[in-house]
Amino acid sequence: MIQELLKHFNPIDYLELWLLLAFLIAFIVSLTSFPAIFNVAIAKELMDEPDHRSVHDRKTATLGGVGIFISLAVVITTIGALLDTKILLLVLGSMTILFFLGLKDDLLILSPRKKFIGQIMAASLLILFTDTRILGLSGVFGITILPYWLSVLFTLFVYVLIINAYNLIDGVDGLAGCLAVAGFASFAYLFVKTGDVTMSTLTVGGIGAIIPFLRLNFSKRKKIFMGDTGSMIVGFLIAFCSVRFINTTELNPKSIFFESAPVLALAIAFFPLLDTLRVFIIRPVLLNKSPFSADQNHIHHRFLKLGFSHAQTTIYIVILNLLLTAFVYHIGHLDTIYQFLLMVLVGTFLYSSLFIYNWLVMKKWIPESSKNKQV
Repeated sequence: MIQELLKHFNPIDYLELWLLLAFLIAFIVSLTSFPAIFNVAIAKELMDEPDHRSVHDRKTATLGGVGIFISLAVVITTIGALLDTKILLLVLGSMTILFFLGLKDDLLILSPRKKFIGQIMAASLLILFTDTRILGLSGVFGITILPYWLSVLFTLFVYVLIINAYNLIDGVDGLAGCLAVAGFASFAYLFVKTGDVTMSTLTVGGIGAIIPFLRLNFSKRKKIFMGDTGSMIVGFLIAFCSVRFINTTELNPKSIFFESAPVLALAIAFFPLLDTLRVFIIRPVLLNKSPFSADQNHIHHRFLKLGFSHAQTTIYIVILNLLLTAFVYHIGHLDTIYQFLLMVLVGTFLYSSLFIYNWLVMKKWIPESSKNKQV
C-alpha cells in the first residue's frame, strides 16, 4: 500500500507541505547534532586558535560544517528519494569530497593546491555527469552560446570562484551563514517559480541546516565556527544553485527568467564576489603582497574598524545584498546588458555605501554626531 502511495505521490501537488517537511528534517537534525558536535570539539580540543588576523580573542570550536553536512545528507537520502535522485546523489558526492577536504583543513591544515584540486573534482562530478553547465552569457558582452569546452571551463571557474568567495567572507560571526540563508531563500523562491521541486527542496533544506548553527555562531558562551568544512559546502551549494538556475532557464526560452537568470544569480552572490575581487586587487597593487596572503582588508574587517559589532556588520551586509537581489529581480524586463550594468553600478554603490558615509563624516559634510559609534 505504501509503495502504491509513493508511486503516485507528486511533491509539487503538496509543495508547501513538502518544503516545510524538508525544512523541519534539516532543522531538527541540525538542532540535535550541534550539542554533540560542540561537546566533541571541546573534549578533543578541536579548536580554532586566534592569531594576528583573527577578530576573536579566544579558542573556539570549529566543526560547525559537520552539522550542516549531516543535516543536508539526511534530507537528500530520505525525502530526496522522491525527487531527481541522480542530481541529488551527485550533489551529495561532491559535498562529501568538500566535507573531508574542509575537515582536514580545519583540523590539520590543507594546502591551497589540494583544496583547489578537490573543488575542481567536486564541480566536475556535476558538470560532466549531468551536463549542468552555463551554456552562454545571454548576450552579455555579446556572448550568447559558448563552445562546449569553454562552457565547461567557465562553469568550473564559477564554482571555484563562488566556493572561495564564501570561504573568504566567513570572517565575523554569522556573516557567511546569514548570506547563505539569504542566498538559499532567494534561490528557493526562484526555483519554486520555475517549478524545480528538487532544487527548491535542497535550498529549503539548506536554510533548515544553517539556522541552528547561527544560534551557536552568535553565542558568547557556546560559540562554534562553520570552518572551511561549512564555508566550502555552503559556497558549493550556492554555486550549484547559480549554475542550475542559469542552465535550466537557458534551455527554456519561455521561462520568465530567460533574460535575467545570469544577472540574478550574480546579484545573489554579489557581495562575497565583489569583496574577493576587491582584496585580490588591493593586495598586489596597493600592499605589494600576494593576492592569496591573509590580511584584514575584507569588508567585514572595515566594518569592525568603523565601530560596528559582529551582529551589526552581518545584518548590514546581508540587508544590502538582499536589496540588490530585489532590485535586479524588478528590472528583469530590461535587456540583459542593461540589467548587468545597473546591477554592477547599484551593487558597487551599496557595497561602498558605508565607506562613502564615513568619508562624508570625515569631510564634515555630515555631522559627526550622526556617525554610528556602537561596538
